[in-house]
Amino acid sequence: MAPNTRFYRYLALGCHTLLIAWIIAWQFFLNKTLTYSPIFITLVYLVPLLLPYKGIIQGKPYTHAWANFVVLFYLMHGCTVAYAVPEERWYAAIEILLCVGMFVGCSAFARKRGRELGLGLKKLKQVMQEEKAHFEQGE
Repeated sequence: MAPNTRFYRYLALGCHTLLIAWIIAWQFFLNKTLTYSPIFITLVYLVPLLLPYKGIIQGKPYTHAWANFVVLFYLMHGCTVAYAVPEERWYAAIEILLCVGMFVGCSAFARKRGRELGLGLKKLKQVMQEEKAHFEQGE
């Protein structure tokens, strides 16, 4: 694995781990008004983050790619809280920062590692040539 690719892997892994820890700290310890039950908070706030965690630890490019869809939920949550709840604005800023770091790390790692492993998509020109060759053989 190239050093640049390794950097993005560790950026994604570090921000993902810190985001899990931050959500736990924020929702269970720093939040003064518990409006939801701990079970609800765990199901809604933690379980989605834990779904791709094993694949990210293992360094799978595909898992890094789809983990971006999961982190967008937390980015929206952070932006909404930063706008609507002034007393928790700094908590939301930390969440937004970790989400952006995870998104950049996951995106870059998935792209770079996928290329290293030869998992990239073929160019349309190449696909068209292969299809043409396939159908010309049948004639």
